[in-house]
Amino acid sequence: MMKTMLYALAALVLPVTTASAHDVAKGELVYETKGARVTEVYAHVLPDNPGKSVKGVLVEYEPGGYSSAHTHAKSALIYATVLEGAILSGVNGGEVKTFTKGMNFTELPGDRHDVSANASKTEPAKLLAVFVVDTDDKVLTTPRKP
Repeated sequence: MMKTMLYALAALVLPVTTASAHDVAKGELVYETKGARVTEVYAHVLPDNPGKSVKGVLVEYEPGGYSSAHTHAKSALIYATVLEGAILSGVNGGEVKTFTKGMNFTELPGDRHDVSANASKTEPAKLLAVFVVDTDDKVLTTPRKP
């Protein structure tokens, strides 16, 4: 648990790279979830920034697992770091990119996350997503409809 919290704190100060992307396999959006476990592992109100909080979310994918296409809370700025394996990510209809252990990407408020999936059919994958959000935002992820 302490290691995960340290990852969340480190993510706030590490350099950020952005990624754009689009689909898992053949340019189609994914609207279901399979083999994915999402756990909030950290939450803290930001001092001297009324109404804002930082929340750490651990996303664990089984081999071949994926999350449905989704959006996040409208206030959410997200910094994600791959902790294990490789993750396919696609945002706003752009190119799908593969991020491996230690790599990171950012999602901005209003972005559409079209693809979030384990790149491997045989190995698990894990990422830590650090959200900076309005403290009142309780629903961090909303599946998109086709």
